[in-house]
Amino acid sequence: MKIAITGGTGFVGQALTDRLVADGHQVYILTRNPDKYDDSDKVKYVGWLKEEHHPEEHLPDLDAIVNLAGESLNSGRWTEERKRRILDSRIKATEAIIDLIEKMDSKPEVLVNASAVGFYGNSKIETFTEDTKDPGRGFLSMVVTEWEKRATQATQLGVRTVYARFGIILGEEGALPKMILPYKAMIGGKLGSGEQWMSWVHIDDIVGMIKFAIETPEISGPFNVTAPNPKRNKDFGKILGEVLNRPHWIPAPSFAIKTALGEMSTLLLDGQCVVPKKATEHGYQFHYPELEPALQSILK
Repeated sequence: MKIAITGGTGFVGQALTDRLVADGHQVYILTRNPDKYDDSDKVKYVGWLKEEHHPEEHLPDLDAIVNLAGESLNSGRWTEERKRRILDSRIKATEAIIDLIEKMDSKPEVLVNASAVGFYGNSKIETFTEDTKDPGRGFLSMVVTEWEKRATQATQLGVRTVYARFGIILGEEGALPKMILPYKAMIGGKLGSGEQWMSWVHIDDIVGMIKFAIETPEISGPFNVTAPNPKRNKDFGKILGEVLNRPHWIPAPSFAIKTALGEMSTLLLDGQCVVPKKATEHGYQFHYPELEPALQSILK
């Protein structure tokens, strides 16, 4: 297949590219700065998101587009300016993808557009699946709702569209390196009440589930990209401590986290129990359905 990826130079994008190339596919990475990278037989870098770039002129007929572009949620305090950039980066990238599809004489079969479990809002008692239609409240739910609203325009162009709602991604980059720091300092423990859910997913399953969504015509709309066994924060931390052979014993109180991080503290103190109903029903085989082996594969 011929597959274009935005955000292809990031953590998830690089892992996905490596897997697609290993499987024999041709990858086209859409980037603002294509001159920074060297093409290979299986990976081509194509300029986009600048006026001088016309990616439609440099791309073949594509089988799929994967849109992973967007500013990180956890790289700094959520000032009003930062929140604007988080939203705008996702909206502009998705609108640019829709514009690209409109210009293509031959449309791709599928668009897999990154999204997030933040759509569902926060709950300590509910379990959310793709059947949950109403978004939660708050900044993250608003961002995801607007993000997916832009992506759905692809369906009007005859393109099957998948909203890949990512959970907490576990890998050598991303959230996990920050999670392990307190444990390495021997001060690991639950965050806040510890009752909040953490819907996690191993990077290998992120890649596997994106590929599965591309290859499975029956999958469209919301698609929860999470492991089937989410954990409460207190249990996640306990298992993390065991894998690292470090104690899980000093709790971090909610007020201290809120003081330090402001509104961004919702990423640590709030959560949702999200399960991948569509993936399970369509027969996806998880590499890491359980947390302990997932952490061991990364940290050992």
